[in-house]
Amino acid sequence: MPPGLLHQQVSSALANWQLDTAETLLREIDGELPPAPADDRPAPPLTSLARAWADTLRAELLVRRLRRAGYSLLGDPLVEGGPEQEGPLDLHGPVGAPGEAVDRDSRSESATHAALAISLVRSARAAFDAQDDDLQRAAGLARHARIELLSRRVDAAMDEAVEAASLLDPALPPSPLLVHTLSSLAAVLADLELMPLALDYQRRAADVTAEAIGAAGTDSEAGSVDALAGEAATRLAALCAEVGEGLLDDGGADAAAPHFAEARDLAVRALGQLPPGVPGLLDAQVVHGWALVGLGEHAAARSLLTSVVRAASSVEDRALLASAELGLGRALRRSGDPRAADDHLATALATATEHGLPRLRRAALRELCTLHAELDDAARALPYLQAYLADELDRVDERRTRWVELFGRRKSLLETERAAGQLRRQAYEDPLTHLPNRRYAEARLDGLLSAGAVPALAVVDVDRFKAINDAAGHPTGDAVLRAVGQLLVDGCRDTDEVCRWAGDEFVILLPDTTSEQAERAMERIRRSIAAHDWSALGVEVPVRISVGIAQAARGDDRRTLFAAADGVLYDAKRAGRDRVVRLSGVTQTRAADAAPTTIDGQVAEALPAIDPSPAADDAGPVEATEHAPTPPPVRDVTASPLPEEDDEQPADATGGFAPLLVEPTAEELAVQEPAVEAPDVEPPARTGSPLDELFGGPSAGRRLESAEPAAPVVSPSPSPAPMIDVPALTTGPDVIWGTGRSTEQVLALVREARREHPQHPAVVVRASADTLVALATEHDAYTTMDAAAMSAAVGPVPEPVGRVGVLCASSGDTPIAAEAAFVARVTGTEVVRVDDVGGNRIRPLLTDRSLLTDVDCLVVVAGLDAALASVVSGLTEVPVVAVPTSAGQGASSFGGFSALLTMLNSAAPGVVVSNIDNGWSAGVFAARIARRTASLPS
Repeated sequence: MPPGLLHQQVSSALANWQLDTAETLLREIDGELPPAPADDRPAPPLTSLARAWADTLRAELLVRRLRRAGYSLLGDPLVEGGPEQEGPLDLHGPVGAPGEAVDRDSRSESATHAALAISLVRSARAAFDAQDDDLQRAAGLARHARIELLSRRVDAAMDEAVEAASLLDPALPPSPLLVHTLSSLAAVLADLELMPLALDYQRRAADVTAEAIGAAGTDSEAGSVDALAGEAATRLAALCAEVGEGLLDDGGADAAAPHFAEARDLAVRALGQLPPGVPGLLDAQVVHGWALVGLGEHAAARSLLTSVVRAASSVEDRALLASAELGLGRALRRSGDPRAADDHLATALATATEHGLPRLRRAALRELCTLHAELDDAARALPYLQAYLADELDRVDERRTRWVELFGRRKSLLETERAAGQLRRQAYEDPLTHLPNRRYAEARLDGLLSAGAVPALAVVDVDRFKAINDAAGHPTGDAVLRAVGQLLVDGCRDTDEVCRWAGDEFVILLPDTTSEQAERAMERIRRSIAAHDWSALGVEVPVRISVGIAQAARGDDRRTLFAAADGVLYDAKRAGRDRVVRLSGVTQTRAADAAPTTIDGQVAEALPAIDPSPAADDAGPVEATEHAPTPPPVRDVTASPLPEEDDEQPADATGGFAPLLVEPTAEELAVQEPAVEAPDVEPPARTGSPLDELFGGPSAGRRLESAEPAAPVVSPSPSPAPMIDVPALTTGPDVIWGTGRSTEQVLALVREARREHPQHPAVVVRASADTLVALATEHDAYTTMDAAAMSAAVGPVPEPVGRVGVLCASSGDTPIAAEAAFVARVTGTEVVRVDDVGGNRIRPLLTDRSLLTDVDCLVVVAGLDAALASVVSGLTEVPVVAVPTSAGQGASSFGGFSALLTMLNSAAPGVVVSNIDNGWSAGVFAARIARRTASLPS
């Protein structure tokens, strides 16, 4: 039942407190609606607009009955000295359905009405919220605000009105429902004493009707629109007259005159638009009489309002009657007939009080108080004054409550805005350097590329940062990172953006910049960092950076562009560090028949040392200095000649750097000519590291130069000899212990390990959950993770060769067993894990002997059941690696020493014992046995 004729009939009955008539009309409406769901089955979601409006009007009916009984919607008493002496209503008793017989006891009946009204309001609100039509939702909210005002819940009415106003888009097309909603909202705002806002919304309603008149087609449409426009003009004229009376009472006659004049003009226009016989005609006449009274035309106002009073008495419109009586009483008092005015004003007061019209009641009290004061009748003026002051005090209390609530809401809003700003900073700012972080860099780079820009990207890495941390400590290392970030910012333009990517790595976004321009800028920054006085921070080792640069091309996305820049960064590392390398623009779009051979699939150009003066920006090719380091010899390198202008090059369907990131095929490798090297030249000594000593040197075909770059040696032989490859040692993955290290430290160690040993993964064990998430975020698809083992592997995991079985004695040993299984898997074996086989739970192993025989090595992890390793060794010929754990019953386990001694003192053959809780070593050892066993000829 959206707003229409029937809605107007029910609303009119409710406004005149003809509650029985309204209930009869609502029962007729209920007969036209679909039946409500029975109690024995769940009610479907209420989305019927007709049901929502019917529930809204029925809720208003119940609230008005509660108001008559002296209670609010929530069951609180409203009238002092009345039912509040018995306390609030009990709203938790049984609730009857609409129309169902209820207990005639006043409190029980009122409690039933209150509970049912609350239920109807909630269901109607849910139905309005389910509507896609914002205008219907706004209309329902404005009506609900009226219900809240009837129950004197000013704060709830304000919330409903604000939400309704937010849904009334100025672009909504003209319609009767829009006019009705704007007028209803204006009436609510007027009752909330927000008269300027009420005038604004009622003016908008009048403007909408004017637009509708211009768009009307047929005469019938024009007639209905004229009537709607007349009603809107009447309501606007009433608000103008009320504002004028308020100004006049405060002594501002000159300020009130324009409002009365506007009210008169609007009323005259409404009288011309409304057809004869409609109820709105009397409203327009009352407003016209009010305007005439305000303008001092008392005689004309008396004649008009007298006829309206007689007509209003016959139509039983109480609000109309109270307004007419009030206007007539004013006209009589101001024209010098106080005795006649007293009767009309008293009638207006009684009618307004009975029908809950607070604004008319206050106006009538003020007029009566003024009237008897003018007659020097203090005895009669005093009661009216006291009642008027009581109403004003109630208004003051309401205003105070409203201001307190407004203060709380404003404070909460500011706190929310402040918290949102902090969250934004935390989301996009690195806490150590206060530079934008990786998340911001990715979003910014995506935005630039999606907008069609071709920025340059520089990836900056601090050389040998782990050595700085080891030599000066992590606090000093943090200070170095902050200083490097500041030097990067100082060396860039305002349009460039420096972001901390992760660990000791930064990225710089250079919009509208070629790779050559970026190369010159990064070289200046590199020299400034190298020349910086780091001793002030307590750093004795030199701080240097390596930079890889790539420029975006058509078809590039963020991942492709970063992979290209990161790839040439590795070239800078291989070439000796402390240098800037950019990706050659020649190979960004390859010809199909002339694909150049490159280092790692790319052509990288190392920038020699140049003059750091600003003039270098505009200089041409820069000559190498005398002490420029010579890059080490690499094999299979050919030139990348520029194509001739007349040569046709087929367009790259993919575009950008994507073809450069694909590994060369076997056919491409087969046609490459072997690289040559002088036969008598002794290879330079390579620098060692603890990782090299533990796990072997670099992969075959790679050379690491000495700490001091060697001068190039020219071979005296005219015919070059082929380079001899030195086979690298086969090693397992690098291990990084997360215990006692922060997430940033672990990330830095992983990156260093990946640079030093890219051919096998870097394994992080005993890591925190935050560290695992950071690893997965930074390395994405290159991370293999096991949450149970609290471990992760970053890098290529070899194909599984051989099979390892991991047996876990009890649930307390599960973390170490999971660690051993994970390490064995990333070392390159297939892993079968069986948990909880200690004590008398060994039966699964006895039932399925394949768990003991179809593997190349067994890892037995046990704490309390340390004898399990000896038992398993007696059941199979497979070598066993025993891992004692510290899981035990308090001090009796001696931190795992009890289990360790039990395993060491076992007489069972074929058992080796690792250290306590050392799943890592057990997993690597078992995987090596399995891989070697599986590779032997059968």
